[in-house]
Amino acid sequence: MPFLPISKSDMTERGISQLDFICITGDSYVDHPSFGISIISRVIEDEGFTVGIIAQPDCKSEHDFTKLGRPKYAFMVTSGNIDSMVAHYTSAKKKRSDDAYTAGGKSGKRPDRAVIVYCKKIREIYGDIPVVIGGLEASLRRFAHYDYWDDAVRASILCDSSADLLIYGMGEHQTREVCSRIAKGEDIRNMRDIRGTAYLCAPSETPYGAAECPSFKACREKKEEYAKACRIQYDWQDEIYGKTVIQRQDDKMLVQLPPSPVLTTEELDHIYELPYMRTYHPIYEPLGGVPGIKEVEFSITHNRGCFGNCNFCSIALHQGRRIAVRSEESVLKEARLLTTLPNFKGYIHDVGGPTANFRQPSCEKQIKAGLCKGKKCLAPEPCKALVADHTEYLHMLRELRKIPKVKKVFIRSGIRYDYLMEDKNDEFMRELIEHHVSGQLKVAPEHCSAAVLDKMGKPHIEAYKKFQDKFYKLTGQIGKEQYLVPYLMSSHPGSTLKEAVELALFLKSLKMRPEQVQDFYPTPGTISTCMFYTELDPYTMEKVYVPKTAEEKSMQRALLQYFRPQNQRKVIEALQKAHRTDLIGNTKDCLVKPDAQYLREEQERKNKKETTDRRKGDKKWHSAKRSGARQNARQGKRHGR
Repeated sequence: MPFLPISKSDMTERGISQLDFICITGDSYVDHPSFGISIISRVIEDEGFTVGIIAQPDCKSEHDFTKLGRPKYAFMVTSGNIDSMVAHYTSAKKKRSDDAYTAGGKSGKRPDRAVIVYCKKIREIYGDIPVVIGGLEASLRRFAHYDYWDDAVRASILCDSSADLLIYGMGEHQTREVCSRIAKGEDIRNMRDIRGTAYLCAPSETPYGAAECPSFKACREKKEEYAKACRIQYDWQDEIYGKTVIQRQDDKMLVQLPPSPVLTTEELDHIYELPYMRTYHPIYEPLGGVPGIKEVEFSITHNRGCFGNCNFCSIALHQGRRIAVRSEESVLKEARLLTTLPNFKGYIHDVGGPTANFRQPSCEKQIKAGLCKGKKCLAPEPCKALVADHTEYLHMLRELRKIPKVKKVFIRSGIRYDYLMEDKNDEFMRELIEHHVSGQLKVAPEHCSAAVLDKMGKPHIEAYKKFQDKFYKLTGQIGKEQYLVPYLMSSHPGSTLKEAVELALFLKSLKMRPEQVQDFYPTPGTISTCMFYTELDPYTMEKVYVPKTAEEKSMQRALLQYFRPQNQRKVIEALQKAHRTDLIGNTKDCLVKPDAQYLREEQERKNKKETTDRRKGDKKWHSAKRSGARQNARQGKRHGR
């Protein structure tokens, strides 16, 4: 099968006079199942409809929005694989110069807040045509949300975009139903019963029995109300017991229906076996292609969802905590397909997903009762009901290694080491080290302070230490030289300079020198972002310390890379502010050597102290002398002298 139409000439070649649906995306057009719009467009095609792609349209004119004509049924709009603001700005709000999802790798091909801008342009040109929004940007902004770049609470993206319907989460079920019902003549504004969608209505039309969040106005005016809304949104985000959740948006009511059920194994197999071209469109060849394909071109997704549920991660609110998996045969079939592609060199780069080693529910209870409300399966310590078993995943990896032309199968999408350590059988860990690590295994302890890890929703550092010890022990037994590369995060809510110093000392004790450190990035929809904005933990309503100034953030980041010469001054300033000048010096226990400025300041401080002490001494001497003179005078007077 060819790429989907991107021009009138493509439509003519296929004998299409008018497309049924047109998908607009903020990414360059890559027809690969790791790109959300690629899956959704192929799902629409699989339903028997014609569908075209408009990638990164120029919003300054109508040309790109009209080049495929008016769709018969609807526009489907996404910003692309990631939030357009995250694509454009660093955590320090500095403009990025590159964009992995754009041909040539250069930024600037999509607008800020792409979903809103694209929808407004569609309305300007086509008026009252049905518009459906989805993808990460829409999904995580479906409620009133704190926007880091505006430093303000914004209304639901449905309000700002004027779209008719929002598909949240993994949208295959919803897309099939929406498209088929529109094609049958149903008004999209009456589609108020599709799970995994959200819509706006008049308050008088609000459905009964819903869980109600504090309103957009209340969330904007009171941080306590925002924190309450955050908890309600997460508490009912379960396909078994999840409720409809509502939130007043000025004169409208936002209605979010319960999550769509996760795809069955058979459904997921079918999705990944649709006829993807598995690369970027040839029009990008002169620009050097799309960088984002390189990491995923020879990778395989075998699962979705994550019951790890870290507070700073958006997966729980987007994909959900329930695990969906492909069958082993489907994964092997895709691997065999990869070996036939022209650029295949014998290496499968990844067999994973949000968390590579999740291939079953965390416990049996959740199958019928759902995942526990307000609790985590792995943090602060593993639940007693947890079932940790890598048997099926290990068997699949063994079969992948047997495929002709496959030299090596790597796992790069992240291993949940705390879950791994709960597996009493060492076979998976041993084979992971022996066959699936390319010299370095990336894991994510994130921090070492229990106080910070609790706010992150991560296990305490003891779990990582046990894993690390076992990893290096087995690595030695196997006779390989391999290393752990820890992901670390600075400036997360709950982290003061004291905790940042603690992490620096932890790294020094393990002789770790991280090359990359991630500053906490308050992206829409996460629990950690709620803490950042409100300075409250939405599950306890207790106060949370939040490092917000650029100065403190830079100090925390520098402490994690204390060994870099360019960080010396910043580390010294941080240690002074944290009252840990005992760590500035030339001994092996110190984090950083004193620089000329510090030595000068210390000398000035010493001189000042000596002067002060001397003056105090002089004053004391003169005072004593005066006191002695007065005493002598009194004694003389007493004796009549």
